[in-house]
Amino acid sequence: MKHEKKGSFRDKHPDAKADPEISEALRNASEKGAISCAAATRLADFLRKDMAVIGVHLDLLNIQLTRCQLGLFGYPQGRIVNAAYAVSPEIERAIRVALQDGRLPCLDSWEIAHRFAVPKMEVAAICEALKIKVKPCQLGAF
Repeated sequence: MKHEKKGSFRDKHPDAKADPEISEALRNASEKGAISCAAATRLADFLRKDMAVIGVHLDLLNIQLTRCQLGLFGYPQGRIVNAAYAVSPEIERAIRVALQDGRLPCLDSWEIAHRFAVPKMEVAAICEALKIKVKPCQLGAF
């Protein structure tokens, strides 16, 4: 998650207070001030916390989120997802039904991937081909 204004991620949540248990777990799981999307997801599951809560804590601790599971950000070369060459009509329909304000929420993209037994990045690639943005991120990165 690149932060455009070289400020602190915690500035996004001026009134938020960190939960010590979540903070400790994130500090232990992060490496050099960063944590992958997959690791943050596993931590949310382990702690039985909502992904958005984990995302706020990442910001409060100024821990950078890397390696988006949809391939949208956090890789050395930037985004790694490319537009799909072929689009499954069934998956396209599921995506279009789930759109909110013309965008596909990250959570819905994961649910579609699970429902159709395809990789999450394939759903993102189909969105790229359809010129549909994935937003919002479950962890609050975008």
